[in-house]
Amino acid sequence: MAINYPNGKIYTPQKNNSEKRAKKDYTFSNRGKTLEDEINETNDFYMQRGTAVIHKKPVPIQVVKVEYPSRSAAVIKEAYYRTASTTDFNGVWQGIHVDFEAKETKNKTSFPLKNIHAHQIDHMRMVTEQKGLTFLIVRFSSLNRYFVLPYRPLQDAWDDMCKGGRKSIPFEFFEQHAFELVPGAYPPIDYLRGVTKMLSEESVKQ
Repeated sequence: MAINYPNGKIYTPQKNNSEKRAKKDYTFSNRGKTLEDEINETNDFYMQRGTAVIHKKPVPIQVVKVEYPSRSAAVIKEAYYRTASTTDFNGVWQGIHVDFEAKETKNKTSFPLKNIHAHQIDHMRMVTEQKGLTFLIVRFSSLNRYFVLPYRPLQDAWDDMCKGGRKSIPFEFFEQHAFELVPGAYPPIDYLRGVTKMLSEESVKQ
């Protein structure tokens, strides 16, 4: 199915073959799963225990072409995003609005900033200005390592790129400025534990 952005540009999804990923020997807890799968399972875990209510945001699309191969089936062949996407997930945790983007990369040495869009950075800035909690979860799939990167360091890296600096965030930057997550069985990624550490460190700095 062809999906286009509001400006007419054709959306080209990142090549992220789940079947190939399933062949990689990750830990028992996340073998064959995408980062989105793991976060969705974690969110279910949080909600069942009353810890937080966080969901994947639905993406509104405008369908423009549908084919009917049979009377009981309809296949969408072309559609447009009605609006530019913001971030992947949002919800409430302990009275705090939580809003974050989740990305994974096969790159072992850096995270390409082309995986983030300017309107997403703007959205995260506005959420922060409203006292919401926003961050980036990154999975380095080839290394099986996960990080919660706070908004501020992400914004600094983005601003540096806009000024002509490097177009990626070095892996060492994550080790220095992000909070590493240890994958498990259930929940697959207890990212709120990393967020708790992030908030604790920020309160010490203030």
